[in-house]
Amino acid sequence: MKSGVKYKWNRRDFLKASVLFAISTQFIQACKRGTNKLFLKLTGTNHILGHRLRFPDFPKPSNEIHIPYLILGGGIAGLSAAYQLKNKGISDFLLIEMEDKLGGNSKSSENKHSKYPLGAHYLPIPNASNKELYTFLEKAKIVTGWTEDQTPIFDEEQLSFAPQSRLFIHNYWQSGVIPEYGLEEDDLKQTQRFLSQMQHFSSLKGRDDKFVFDIPTLFASEAHDFWDLDEITMAEWMKKEGYSSKYLFDYVNYACRDDFGTGVNNSSAFAGIHYFSSRKHDYFPNDDRVLTWQEGNGRLVEKLMEIANPTSIKNSLAYKIEQEKDIVKVYVYDSKTNKSTIYTTKKLINCCPQFVNQYLIPERKELSKHCQYAPWLVASIVLDEFPASIGESLSWDNVIYGAKGLGYIYNQHQSVAQFKSPFVLSYYHSLDGKDLKKERQKLYDWTEEQWKDFIIKDLSIAHYGIEKHISSIEVYRLGHGMISPVPGYLSSSIRKDLTKPIGNQIFFAHSDLSGLSLFEEAFYRGIQAADYAVI
Repeated sequence: MKSGVKYKWNRRDFLKASVLFAISTQFIQACKRGTNKLFLKLTGTNHILGHRLRFPDFPKPSNEIHIPYLILGGGIAGLSAAYQLKNKGISDFLLIEMEDKLGGNSKSSENKHSKYPLGAHYLPIPNASNKELYTFLEKAKIVTGWTEDQTPIFDEEQLSFAPQSRLFIHNYWQSGVIPEYGLEEDDLKQTQRFLSQMQHFSSLKGRDDKFVFDIPTLFASEAHDFWDLDEITMAEWMKKEGYSSKYLFDYVNYACRDDFGTGVNNSSAFAGIHYFSSRKHDYFPNDDRVLTWQEGNGRLVEKLMEIANPTSIKNSLAYKIEQEKDIVKVYVYDSKTNKSTIYTTKKLINCCPQFVNQYLIPERKELSKHCQYAPWLVASIVLDEFPASIGESLSWDNVIYGAKGLGYIYNQHQSVAQFKSPFVLSYYHSLDGKDLKKERQKLYDWTEEQWKDFIIKDLSIAHYGIEKHISSIEVYRLGHGMISPVPGYLSSSIRKDLTKPIGNQIFFAHSDLSGLSLFEEAFYRGIQAADYAVI
C-alpha cells in the first residue's frame, strides 16, 4: 500500500501555480510547434499472425517431431513451467512461442539510454506463504539470504529507490499516490475508513482456515460467504458502503485499472477488494517498497530463462491440437520459414490465453467467450529534460490525477546515474471502456499522430511544455493486455472448468485462469501445471 503526506501551499508555490494556469491556454499551439521533429513509432504484439487463427490457411505439415514434454506459450506461466520441469530433473522439453521474444506481458526492450519495460514493471514483496516464489528469488540472487528469524534479505539495489511515488493533484506533486493534498476533511476521513475496511478484509479467513483474499488465488479459501461480492461492481459496492468522495473513487478506479485494466465500473467488487487485501505485508508491515528494475519484470523473465534454459522456437503459431490415445499432436506454423510442423508429445503444458485456446481446442470455444481482456498501451518516451514542477521531486512512480492514463514510470530511477539526461519514461494507459472489443479496435485504428497527441496532452497536465523536450515516443500496443475480472467471472464454474486438465495429457497454465493478470498468478499456474504433468 502506498501512502501520502499532506502538504500546504506557500506563497512561492502559489505564484508558480498561478503562472502555469495563466499560460495553459497556449498548450495546443505549443504542442503542435514542438513535436514535429520527434521520432515516432507504433509497435506491439504480433496480432496479425495471431489473427490468422480466425481464418486458418496454413501449409500442410512437412515433418513431424517427437518430444516428451511440450510447452505452448512463452509468457511467465510457460517459463515457470519450464523452470519447474528443470527443477524436477527434466530437460527434454520444448517451448513454442508466437512472438519473436519470450516474456509475454513482462517483456522489455532497450535503447542507447536505458532498458525499459513493455508491460509489467514491478513485483511487490511476496507474501510469506509464497515459498516456491522465494526459492526462485533466491536462485535469481534477488533474495540474498535470511535473518535469524527467517525474514528474507533482499538485494537493496533491486528494491525501489526513494522517492518511490508521487501524485500530481491541485497543481502540486504530493508524496504517495493516495489523494491527500488539498482535500476536505470528509474526503480524508472516507479514505481512512476505506483503508481500515480493506485491512479487515485482509484478515478474513474461510471455514478452511485459509485467507479469503490471497495471492496467488490458488492459496485462497473456497469455503467462505463472500462470493456475492463478485456479482456487483466495485463502484456499486462502494456506493452501498456509503462512500461518496470523488477523490476516493478516483483513487480506487486508478488501482483497479492498474491491476485489471478495467476500473471500478467494470471490475467486480471481489476483485477490487482483493487488490487492497490480498498482500499481507507479513515480512515488512511498514515498508511499501517493491522489487523493480530498469527493464521492469523483464529482469524476472531473464532469470527464469537463465535457470530453466529452455529450448525454444519463436515466431511460431500453434494452430491445431489433436488428442489421441497416447499422444497429443500440435500443429505449428513457422512464420519465418512459412512451413508447418507436427509436434507429438505425451504431455502438453498449454500456457496460451483462452482467446487463443478457443481456436486450438474447439470444445473450449464457448467457455473461452466468458474471458474478457483489456487492451493496453505502453509508451516509451525519451526527453532531454523535465519542465519545472512544484512539490515532490521526480519519483519512480508518477501519477497524474485526472489524467486519462495511469501515469509513468521513470526507468532510470533504479540507475546509479539516476538523474542524468536524457530521461526514459514508460507511460501506461489501459483502454477500459464498457465494450473492450471497441476499445481494442480503437487501439489499432488510431494513427501514430493520434496517439502522440493523446499522450502529450495527458502528460502536459503535470508537465506544461514537455513536448519541447521529447525526442522520441515508441507506442507498444497490447490488444489483449490482461484478463479483466468483470462481475461474475472469479466465482464462476466456467473459470474452474477452464483450469481442468484434459485427461492426463493436456494441462493448462495462464494467469487468466486465476482471473487476475499478476506475476504470482502466472508463476504458480506454471508450477502447478508442470507438477501435474510429471505425476
